[in-house]
Amino acid sequence: MQSLAEAYVHPPGVAWPRLIVDGERPVGFLMAFLDIDWRGDGSVRRSGLWRLNIAAGEQGRGYGRFAVESVASELRRRGVSELYVTWHPGPDGPEGFYTGLGFRVTAETSGDQTVGVLEL
Repeated sequence: MQSLAEAYVHPPGVAWPRLIVDGERPVGFLMAFLDIDWRGDGSVRRSGLWRLNIAAGEQGRGYGRFAVESVASELRRRGVSELYVTWHPGPDGPEGFYTGLGFRVTAETSGDQTVGVLEL
């Protein structure tokens, strides 16, 4: 619920929240960010994956890949050429998942998070 609340405190069109379902069964949630002021000074605008949550019992079944591909497709449709994502580094983190999908780890960080980018 926190993610949905966050989606609606931003100006319209900034957040792109989506429930991930298999048939009628919810299996996860994603939220993309669209054309945000990345550095807070107007110098860099980016779009990407803000949240990706797949239910613990549903992980490893392709839902995360589907979610990332859905965001990539939407960004391409909007004329965006790069999809950004951040994650907390560590042995149990999602870095392998994202790099396996083609994300490149950048040299920058966002707070204590790693920044990755996927060329579209």
